[in-house]
Amino acid sequence: MYSYYNENTILYVNGEYKKATAATTDLYGQSLHYGYAVFEGIRAYKTADGTVKIFKAKEHFDRFKRSCELIHMPYPFDNDELVAACYKVLEMNNMEEAYIRPLAFCPPNMTLKAASETHVLICAWEWGAYLGEKLLRVMTSSYQRPNPKAFKIESKTAGLYVNSILASQEAKENGYDEALLLDINGFVAEGPGANLFFEKDGKIFTPPPGNILPGITRATVIELCHELGIPLEEKLFTVEELKTADCVFYCGTAAEVVGWDSLDGQGFAKPWASSLGKLLQQAYKARVLEKEFDRAAVTVA
Repeated sequence: MYSYYNENTILYVNGEYKKATAATTDLYGQSLHYGYAVFEGIRAYKTADGTVKIFKAKEHFDRFKRSCELIHMPYPFDNDELVAACYKVLEMNNMEEAYIRPLAFCPPNMTLKAASETHVLICAWEWGAYLGEKLLRVMTSSYQRPNPKAFKIESKTAGLYVNSILASQEAKENGYDEALLLDINGFVAEGPGANLFFEKDGKIFTPPPGNILPGITRATVIELCHELGIPLEEKLFTVEELKTADCVFYCGTAAEVVGWDSLDGQGFAKPWASSLGKLLQQAYKARVLEKEFDRAAVTVA
């Protein structure tokens, strides 16, 4: 089993730095019992000039705050202080490249009332690309994304990820690498922990907000499309339309940008190596490492 900490690991809890092995939580916490918590996934990279940078820290903590507000969790934290705490956690653990996990969680409360106070934790660990480096064999899940009228779907709430666990586990039990979830109307939504893009006839498409978590990496890929002159459209589409794509890829902070091999056993028209997805994968890596990216130096058909 992967170890996220050891006896020397330091984390941040409510303004204090302490060893992970000494940190405790209350077993009557509302977050533990009801999934009433908010988290973020953030990456730090050693950039081209040798400095350690947290990628889009402001955007992540803006969403962290917004997620708490959407589900009525108090947010007494200063985001600049939380960003500084992230850098301190990296320094104290001698990490140059890491995955950072802020978590807002609630104290003991066995009622279904909104929280009256919120605690915060920041930890970090070394983690490669979450879905690996190889192209993914994806299956359409029997699970759907929750009805947005039943939940604040744009919040990164812990309890919502039980849906992700079910879908991902179903895919693996059926011999696939990952799942694809549809919305309640049968349109393509997203992966268990990643947003989706596809290429068709030189244009990139992605589902619009409404039934998805609008990811920070998703926003970065959209920025890159605009900068590179790649046409992009946000629209609703079906699995049948997706299967006619030239290429498909997932993106997320943990997964970064990763291409698909197939959907439900069916491959795609264009080799990944010559796709716009591959181009965007390289452009994204250059962006997080703060390297110059020359599209002319990359060959795609």
